[in-house]
Amino acid sequence: MAVRLFFKEKWFYLLILAFALTVPFLVPGRYFFQIIIMSCLYAMATLSMNLILGYTGQASLAHAGFFGIGAYGVGLMTKAGISFWAALPVSALLAAFIGLLIGLPTLRTRGSYFAIATLCFGVIVSIIAGSWVSLTGGYTGVVGIPKPTPIPFPVIGKLSFNSLTAQYYLVLAFLLLTLFVMHRLVFSLQGLSFMAIRNNEALADAVGINTFATKILSFVIANFFAGLSGGIYASLIGSISPSTASYMLTFNWLVYLLLGGVATLSGPIIGAFAIPVLMENLQFLEEYRLLIFGVLLIVVIIFSPRGLMGVIESVWNKSKAKNPVRKAGGEYAAEGGKPDQAI
Repeated sequence: MAVRLFFKEKWFYLLILAFALTVPFLVPGRYFFQIIIMSCLYAMATLSMNLILGYTGQASLAHAGFFGIGAYGVGLMTKAGISFWAALPVSALLAAFIGLLIGLPTLRTRGSYFAIATLCFGVIVSIIAGSWVSLTGGYTGVVGIPKPTPIPFPVIGKLSFNSLTAQYYLVLAFLLLTLFVMHRLVFSLQGLSFMAIRNNEALADAVGINTFATKILSFVIANFFAGLSGGIYASLIGSISPSTASYMLTFNWLVYLLLGGVATLSGPIIGAFAIPVLMENLQFLEEYRLLIFGVLLIVVIIFSPRGLMGVIESVWNKSKAKNPVRKAGGEYAAEGGKPDQAI
């Protein structure tokens, strides 16, 4: 009975998961497949940005800087002979620790001051990456970064990540891990504290929430996953440069978040997949595609501030209002009001 109820409530997400697992057999070419893999990585980064910006209400513009820290950490350590599986968590923790050091002074500011302070830090990371030639290789960057270390299995032997298919499943696994952690965090008491600060920081402080410590926690977790996605990026691409930490990446993820849906779990993923694919398909328009992209962004911000997920949630709410579902205990539920809650 429990299994049947689970499939009845989660069938849509199980269908999406099944589709994700079959993507390697459906993608038409190698180039498009690489775009899908990059979209998975950018979805991880956008999800983590959503935690600090969408759920905690702090406009951090240093996300690409922490992405770059994770990328350079994995790149330099794996080139030194350290296993990818050891270098990745260390690099992500390094990004989180630096985030803690940066958050201690900057999170005492609010609004545009915090945004400007974090933007400056992101620019500083990019400048250091280009200037510290002895460590980072300067603007030439770090090249020849090895692929993730093969994983040995008792029967089937070593699982390597040289093929695009294996790399896709690797990134998909980390994307699902990120989504799971964000879901568990957001729909917890700690998540309610994040949202209380976003909605009214003074009131949250008045009812006993340690707003500064809560913001620090959100910032550190977001930076951990930014560093994690950056580390995977470095290993799969095989080379990195200061552009890996460019503030332009931060603004790209911000656009993905705005168009997909702020403060939703599905929105960042929708934005990270839909926008790159759309831009690639509009390449024949050359520079005019940016004009179309800008118009699309303006229209979404004006008419649907919560992005594409806001539109989907509105349709979902209306359908549930017409067809209420009776839960055990006799209560009518509008749990479809937020599709993300069912993830």
